Amino acid sequence: MRFLRHSLTGLFLLSLTLGLLSYAGYSIFSAVQERMASEPEALERRERVFAVNVVTAVEQEVTPVLRAFGEVESRRTLEVRAKASGTLVELAEDFVEGGQVAAGQLLARVDPADAQSALDRAASDLLDARDESREADRALKLAQEELAAAEDQSELRARAYRRQLDLEERGVGTAAAVETAELAAAQARQAVLGSWQSLAQAEARVDQAATRMARAEIAQAEAQRRLNDTRITAGFAGTLSDVSVVQGGLVAANEQLAKLVDGNKLEVAFRVSTPQYLRLLNEEGLLIRAPVTVTLDVFGIDLQVKGVISRDSAIVGEGQTGRLIFARLTGATGMKPGDFVTVTIEEPPLDRIVRLPASALGPDGRVLALLGEDRLEALEVRLMRRQGDDILVRGEMLEGREIVSQRSPLLGAGIKVRPLRNEADDAASASEMLELSEDRRARLVAFVEGSTDMPEAVKIRLLGQLAEPRVPARMVKRLEGRMGG
Repeated sequence: MRFLRHSLTGLFLLSLTLGLLSYAGYSIFSAVQERMASEPEALERRERVFAVNVVTAVEQEVTPVLRAFGEVESRRTLEVRAKASGTLVELAEDFVEGGQVAAGQLLARVDPADAQSALDRAASDLLDARDESREADRALKLAQEELAAAEDQSELRARAYRRQLDLEERGVGTAAAVETAELAAAQARQAVLGSWQSLAQAEARVDQAATRMARAEIAQAEAQRRLNDTRITAGFAGTLSDVSVVQGGLVAANEQLAKLVDGNKLEVAFRVSTPQYLRLLNEEGLLIRAPVTVTLDVFGIDLQVKGVISRDSAIVGEGQTGRLIFARLTGATGMKPGDFVTVTIEEPPLDRIVRLPASALGPDGRVLALLGEDRLEALEVRLMRRQGDDILVRGEMLEGREIVSQRSPLLGAGIKVRPLRNEADDAASASEMLELSEDRRARLVAFVEGSTDMPEAVKIRLLGQLAEPRVPARMVKRLEGRMGG
């Protein structure tokens, strides 16, 4: 009886399980059939909107700035050389590296003993020549007197001869007296010829004496010049560099002793590319006198000097490209020849120019502007200049348009965007300034005041900056780097 009950229970459970499995299979089959028979629903898609920064295009007249790097040079640099060879017996106290000298100041003297002896001999020869000239003048006067006397005597002899001829014609005189008078007249004429010869010799002696005296004067002047060459003087006021001699040393003729540099007449030489050079020419093809600003970075302080372009190099130079341009500086206090500086040149102004961030220009030479419903439009522009992180462009219908300031590959014509018009952010500029503690400020001031390699003008500017409540961070970093802090 128990076996039958268990058998019926198991059969019931099996039947129930098979029924449930059948129902589950039927449900799955029905669902699949319904899914396959139904039409798919269309999903609603939303347009993607990009947030972009925009700036307003404003046409204006802009003066482009050309930046280059150059080196400060002196417009007057003189090589101090020895004109005579010998021993340096005298050196000025300022004849040292960095010595300041005045125009005409005696810098050095070569031993003048030999030159002085030559000058004394030339002076003695000149005295002899002058004595000879005076003696020749006296001899000329005597020859002239002798000639006059001989001519008078010849005239007397001639009159005596004519008188004897007259007496002979009247029958009073004799032929012997006539012959004697004629012979005396001939001898008188011969004496006159001798006096003329003596006079010519005296005149030639005078000429020779004059030539000898001129040669003696030339020799004396040359000896004086050689003596003056033993003195080495400064051609102009300036600073000495590359000093290579000491007192007592031997120098050869034309040996370089030092260089004299005029620190008050400075210029900067910088090289630009050929297209940049062409922008600095006027309609006649001449270089314009464009103003320049020369900047020297010293301990985080920009030492600036104004100037104007003066000329350009006649040749490109072997192995060089572009053009070498020179600009004359005015009031270049604190700068020295050899300083590596940044040169900023003001080009001729351009009109109808729009200044935009450099990231606003695409590789296709277009910018993206906003249309209605905040969609983008591509505008063709002409790139005129690049100014650091900005560009200067010119294009049609740019005035007043809102331009995307930062392009990306996802942006293009027709894309809908969300413009962001408030980009002003002073946090970056504020982060460049520091508020110093009193101890830190005092250490920096003490370092600047005690520095011996800073120009006085730079010291004044640094101390003025350190006296402000907020100090440029770059300057502080540079000073503490020099301090080792």
